[in-house]
Amino acid sequence: MGKEEGVFRCIECNQSATELHRDYSNGILKITICESCQKPVDKYIEYDPVIILIDAILCKTQAFKHILFNTCLNIHWKLCVFCLLCEAYLRWSQLQGSGQSSDPADIIRYTKEWDFYSMFGLAAFELSAFCGGVLCFLWGLVGCLQGGDVELGLLLRALLLSCYGKILLIPAVIWEHDYSPLCLGLIKLFVLTSNSQAIRVILNSSRRLSMMAVCVGLVSETCAAWAVERLPRTFEDIFTF
Repeated sequence: MGKEEGVFRCIECNQSATELHRDYSNGILKITICESCQKPVDKYIEYDPVIILIDAILCKTQAFKHILFNTCLNIHWKLCVFCLLCEAYLRWSQLQGSGQSSDPADIIRYTKEWDFYSMFGLAAFELSAFCGGVLCFLWGLVGCLQGGDVELGLLLRALLLSCYGKILLIPAVIWEHDYSPLCLGLIKLFVLTSNSQAIRVILNSSRRLSMMAVCVGLVSETCAAWAVERLPRTFEDIFTF
């Protein structure tokens, strides 16, 4: 799998494992059995990626453990940028739809591209506030008060990967209809649910703790958005001031 020995996890009981499978002669592979629960350490190594993706969308704990612990999937930064582009496009399209100018000589039409950049920056700022709120809460509660071990780097990677649901924002914009606000709300709920499941998997914690962390992150994101709203929202606001 391209990882060092001793860093794998059993997707059933979360115990450490030295290998996921054993390679015998003639290309015969045998899945390693966990010494703790007597189940396969990671059954997903035999599954098609589509099946793994479906189980991840269903927020199955085993699928999350396979992706976060037993693979070398290091696309979280690229996925983060792509999701931010999706969210920026959604906000930009809503901004253009509510602020059309009928004057072809209006200087505003030359600033539409900068509006998109500002929406991207806003989305990145809110995501940073969300992740910062979650990480600070978990570090303070689990790391300091409970004396637990919090791997902030691994948690950040899990949070970014679990934001994959934001990709659904693009179809919601393309196939716009009367139920778009409901669709966007459901997408937001799905992303937060995935974030909660990722935290639960990384810390091997209760659902209550992961939901509390997500709520703290959501409050932090909301406060960041509220602070930005006090500034000029678009270049149009600046030019018409």
